[in-house]
Amino acid sequence: MAQDLAVLRIVEVGFEDEDLLNVVSKGVRSKLGLRTAASFEPSIPREAFDESRNQYVSDALLSWISRRFSGLVLGLVNADAYTPGLNFVFGQAQLGGRAAVVFLERLRPEFYGRSGDRSLFLERVEKESLHELGHVFGLGHCPDRRCVMSFSNSIVEVDLKGSDFCPRCSLLLRRLRAAGGVLR
Repeated sequence: MAQDLAVLRIVEVGFEDEDLLNVVSKGVRSKLGLRTAASFEPSIPREAFDESRNQYVSDALLSWISRRFSGLVLGLVNADAYTPGLNFVFGQAQLGGRAAVVFLERLRPEFYGRSGDRSLFLERVEKESLHELGHVFGLGHCPDRRCVMSFSNSIVEVDLKGSDFCPRCSLLLRRLRAAGGVLR
């Protein structure tokens, strides 16, 4: 890619949470070697809301964040979302692109009727952020259930996977860095 994507802009959409921003930033720095910058958007674009489902349309929010911000961008969106063909998504990314979004609502223990667990919530958001950024860098889903690139169809699967890239996915990321790609 011609543009320098060594800095990831993390955009909090519809909320402000410094602790959450710090956790995601730290994970991105340590696992992907990217510097981060923060932005805040006070509201989620209403035109991306599907009233019939009471959810946001993930594709619309991903497109919006990509148009609104230049460079490498990760939107953390305080909402529940779906993409056509799926009941919900934890996140979505432009495969090999420059933008990703993570939806926070279903990552909260309270969504499942459990008591709030801040550390579990932060861990889930970090995992899904790294997962979606892995897609941005061209990684697909990994069959290693402990790898952060493992597909999660439920919150149980999010909790079971780790926050690290497996050796195979790590190697692919290192090859991108050595080739002068987005991780340089």
